[in-house]
Amino acid sequence: MSGDIDERAKFVRTIQGIIQERDFVRALGLLSTERQKDPNDTELLYLSAVAARYAKHYGEAEGYLASLLKDAPDMGRAYQEVAHLARDRGNGQAALQAYRQAVECNPALIASWQALASAYSGLAKQHAADQVRYWSSLSPTLLHAHQLLYEGRLAQAEDVCRAILTQQPQNIEAMKMLADIASRLGVLDEAEFLLESATTFAPEDDRLRFDYILILRKRQKFREAYAQAERLAQRRPNDLTVISQLAIEKMQLGQHDEAIKFFDDILSKAPEDPYTLTSRGHALKTVGDEGAAVESYQSAARSKPDHGDAYFSLSNLKTYRFDDDEVSNMRAQLQRNDLTLNNRIYFNFALASACEHFGQYDESFNYLNEGNLLKRKQSRYRADQMTDEMNAQIQYCDETVMARKTGCDAPDPIFIVGLPRAGSTLIEQILASHSMVDGTLELPNILATAQSLRGRQRITGESAYPEILKTLTDDKCKALGEAFMEDTRIHRKGAPFFTDKMPNNFRHIGLIHLILPNAKIIDARRNALDCCFSGFKQLFAQGQEFTYGLTEIGRYYADYVRLMEHWDNVLPGKILRVQHEDVLEDTQGQVRRLLDYLGLPFEENCVRFHETKRAVRTASSEQVRRPINRDGVGRWRPFITHLKPLAKALGPDLISTDDYKLIMEEKG
Repeated sequence: MSGDIDERAKFVRTIQGIIQERDFVRALGLLSTERQKDPNDTELLYLSAVAARYAKHYGEAEGYLASLLKDAPDMGRAYQEVAHLARDRGNGQAALQAYRQAVECNPALIASWQALASAYSGLAKQHAADQVRYWSSLSPTLLHAHQLLYEGRLAQAEDVCRAILTQQPQNIEAMKMLADIASRLGVLDEAEFLLESATTFAPEDDRLRFDYILILRKRQKFREAYAQAERLAQRRPNDLTVISQLAIEKMQLGQHDEAIKFFDDILSKAPEDPYTLTSRGHALKTVGDEGAAVESYQSAARSKPDHGDAYFSLSNLKTYRFDDDEVSNMRAQLQRNDLTLNNRIYFNFALASACEHFGQYDESFNYLNEGNLLKRKQSRYRADQMTDEMNAQIQYCDETVMARKTGCDAPDPIFIVGLPRAGSTLIEQILASHSMVDGTLELPNILATAQSLRGRQRITGESAYPEILKTLTDDKCKALGEAFMEDTRIHRKGAPFFTDKMPNNFRHIGLIHLILPNAKIIDARRNALDCCFSGFKQLFAQGQEFTYGLTEIGRYYADYVRLMEHWDNVLPGKILRVQHEDVLEDTQGQVRRLLDYLGLPFEENCVRFHETKRAVRTASSEQVRRPINRDGVGRWRPFITHLKPLAKALGPDLISTDDYKLIMEEKG
């Protein structure tokens, strides 16, 4: 295998040399022969496009690029080549747009920044020129490592960075790249450590501080992130990107009105910036100003018709209805070969919503399926690996381990667990309407604690967690519980109790019990078909990678039910299960049941939860601001001809006999 890789690399270098010698016809001939072995090889298609353009075979070059972007829709070099081709054909406007897309996908493309610097004026020109100077200052080795990183070849990029750091332990750029790789792989503590160290070596490096802010936000260290953003703003008070950063950090701190003022300030100077308009829409949506949010998203879409995030954000309101012109534009965008992968995903999910509203269920499913397929290609999720992880919880968190009396005795946390789209936001809204409960966020702290106990899983392929729970000392358990309480204090407003509605915490109930034995745990459960199909329909901001396939989400739900049965057996009476359909049928009865479990007095506000004014950041934000309704019940039924993979994965034990037979007998 290594020999094959070496031979291919040698062939690529040979072709590059022939192109540099301007023998384009010979290069195209050799590439044509080589592509017969693998017609979809992205590097060979890229080189073919370059050679064809130089040879002035423009139609041929365009064909290679169309094939390339179909398989690699986020390859920055491909968009740069699209731009070069448009430029050589005399289409300057199309070239400019492609250069912009190139640097969105891969900021390390110097030629694209040079073209943008030549075309732009004012602040935009200055920004592009700054980018040219920065990337040109890097060594060829570091520049190559960036190309690897931005094309998703993380292992190769990591090898290059570690080799550099072996020789130059304080090489800031290599440390920054290694942190980026660690972040993409979910090893956030390592990424934070690398960036914190790098900022001490280079305190004036603004790019580095930007990255440090982003990783602090990812770890939900919002105060620290805001402090770093303020420090950056002191150095660059007129930089709109820095002001935007401050606004985003204000949002994370729950100071949404101040964030909106920051966004308005940016828009007074750059009124059509689609990214600021979209971010402003998010802030307005979070505080419940749906009308203003819609207007902001629509402005973003008008400003940049291929800005899929704006269209998806409209659909994600769950109450918005697209008009014919908007649908036509979305369809037209998906016909483009040069649409970036993320935008393609956004448009597929938005069109799925639009088609469902118009009753075009087969077409809606086709868009859903395509969007999920594209997300699945980006994902490292493996259903077998997740099943193994849940089996390990069952194996190591047995009755003996769970019988230990350890941890921090604080009774404050209320964990709401389950699957996303199972009604957890509704439960949180009910509880947050109580005077003694603070509603917070989907907090990452338990997941981060579990990650810290895994050891070097990313490198060795082995994990110390959850087996390590058997040997954690009482002092360690108490320390971890106290750290959780301290780290989550920022999200509280002074009530005696607070919610943490990270759904994936159900996989770590054993850990929660050991470090916070007095915490309450609520399992939000919903009809399997409604829950799974709703998850399949939702494009999540991050995580929840099991939702990108009907088989995957069905298996995950089945594993979840099996693991929850285990927790019920080893922790009898610990967990309150709340069935979403029961809340819809008997809201007051279920509210009283919830409050009795928590030991809280009944308050009428919990039944009138939709009147509670608070920031809600999940996809259900607009739904929980309305009275109880059954709009989400049975939404899978119009899509029944497509649901056999889901029904098979769930099995007849998790679906009613009638529904299972109905789906399996349906002619798709």
